Amino acid sequence: MKKTALTLAAFAVMASGAMAQDVVRIGTEGAYPPWNFINDNNEVVGFEIDLGNEICARAELTCEWVLNDWDTIIPNLVAGNYDVIMAGMSITEARSQVISFTTNYLPSDPSAYMGLAGTDASVIDNGVIAVQSNTVQAGVVADGTADGLEFPTPDETISAVRNGEADAVLADKAFLTPYVEDSNGELEFIGDDFYPGAGTGAGIRQSDDELRETFTNIIEEMKADGSINAMIEEWFGDGIAKF
Repeated sequence: MKKTALTLAAFAVMASGAMAQDVVRIGTEGAYPPWNFINDNNEVVGFEIDLGNEICARAELTCEWVLNDWDTIIPNLVAGNYDVIMAGMSITEARSQVISFTTNYLPSDPSAYMGLAGTDASVIDNGVIAVQSNTVQAGVVADGTADGLEFPTPDETISAVRNGEADAVLADKAFLTPYVEDSNGELEFIGDDFYPGAGTGAGIRQSDDELRETFTNIIEEMKADGSINAMIEEWFGDGIAKF
């Protein structure tokens, strides 16, 4: 698998929105495996890193990866601190009012509730549900009858369930599955899966039509030649939809 070292330049938040003709700065969270995360060698890796690097290679562009907290990832794109977001972001109508999206590079994947073993499914409607703020899952909880407990990072939502602050967490099922599998029975899924959003895509400023078209064309090319499915298989295994 490809790995991109996190240099000091990659951490830097650029003040200008200008982009060199052959350089694309891609903002990612680095905290949401297997989409994007930091490995033991302090490298940013994951499905989206491999995909972004391949898109840039096919477009003959140079990728520069920029880490940014999830809560400000859209405002900093709009401000010009990077050119693209690839951070497990679901394509939604609300977000499309602020930024534009490429075609999706992951089909709509299921969200799921996870709690301590034996937790009754009634908590989905009547309990306290931990979510990462500014996610589609946070919107689902806000529109429901349960009490939402929002956190800036996904790891904090897991901790909230384990320490009793929340009855369950709602997140992408592919993110939660390793926690369930590695918990030795401590954690389990609750209730039914469901499908929010229209899949995962790259966020791009609404004014950057050429860049959005370039990314979209290559994503569609990679769907057609099977290379995106190969990356999905590598990072997510069999438990997620493919093209």
